[in-house]
Amino acid sequence: MMRSRRVFFTIILMCAGALMLFAGIVSGEPSSVMRKAVYICLECIGIG
Repeated sequence: MMRSRRVFFTIILMCAGALMLFAGIVSGEPSSVMRKAVYICLECIGIG
């Protein structure tokens, strides 16, 4: 009983994570994250 409950919650959390990942991709977050990463890199090497 306890094992099946744990598996159930694991599957639910994995589905929730996948849904949030998909929502982030649809809303255009990857380009925003990439832009911020480039700015940080440029600042670290002294160009930006």
